[in-house]
Amino acid sequence: MTVRFIVLVLAAVLSLHSVRADELLPPLTEVAVTSTLDGESQPVLYWAPEVAATKPTVLFVFLHSWSSDHKQDNSKWQKQAVENGWIYLHPNFRGVNNSLKACGSRFARQDILDAIDFAQQKFNVDRTRVYLAGVSGGGHMSMLMAGHHPERFSAVSAWVGISELADWHAFHVKDGVPGKYAKMIQQSFGGVPGAGDAIDAEFRDRSPVYHLPRVGDLPVDIFAGVNDGHAGSVPVRHSIMGFNAIARAHQSALVSAAEMEQLWTQRKLSDPRPTDKEADAVLGRDIKLRRTSQSSRVTIFEGGHESIPEAAIEWLATKRRATP
Repeated sequence: MTVRFIVLVLAAVLSLHSVRADELLPPLTEVAVTSTLDGESQPVLYWAPEVAATKPTVLFVFLHSWSSDHKQDNSKWQKQAVENGWIYLHPNFRGVNNSLKACGSRFARQDILDAIDFAQQKFNVDRTRVYLAGVSGGGHMSMLMAGHHPERFSAVSAWVGISELADWHAFHVKDGVPGKYAKMIQQSFGGVPGAGDAIDAEFRDRSPVYHLPRVGDLPVDIFAGVNDGHAGSVPVRHSIMGFNAIARAHQSALVSAAEMEQLWTQRKLSDPRPTDKEADAVLGRDIKLRRTSQSSRVTIFEGGHESIPEAAIEWLATKRRATP
């Protein structure tokens, strides 16, 4: 028996073990929740441990990405909730971002609040531990909910999210030709930025950077891979702009324009601070920039358009905050 054969057999066994581990995740239950804003029915997937019927239990809300809906496979995030014994809530909030009521609209935001209300009515939710997280389009929506409704959450973790939609639209227009995401934005707003006061007001309403100054003492943790925007769809500046909006309101130090430019062009800082060189065993990546503002934080790490659920959950689990 050759060494190569043994390695191949071991790889196959490990692969099967991985598949079985995923299959062991408990099934999600789908329920229809009626919007309190327009009366439309929106699907919500959820899972809860048995103790949630009687014992105060953490509620973990995870938001799907830009081009997906509530059926998106986010099992690696569900796995974290199951292992921690948290209620897992996966709302639809108008699905793919290509229609007028999607893409951070007031209808989409209300869908998330309605889903949370459903969970709080059905289960014994620990109101001091209501966590929100999302990646990419879900990162956009997580930051947006933090800004519009900071009182509803105990902590928010946003990964590779979009913070300014007009800027992101421009990034995806090349030589005057809109790409996939620019077209989806136009479908969501009924036009391009600058097409009129009403459309521009919608762009502002749905862009987190204009609302994050209102988070107050809500802890918001923002992550992005330094290579995103080069090999990925969201330039790293969007995460930094979101953090700066919070820091400015807190009167904390901002990440400078020069530092943002260095991260974009050089993918590292010329003069990193001590916090920018911290080790993070749970994240497991080299940190390019890490700054804090009161209880909020931004981390730019060696990576791309991705998320590391373990790092998000480890941070969220330490946060408690009174919520209605």
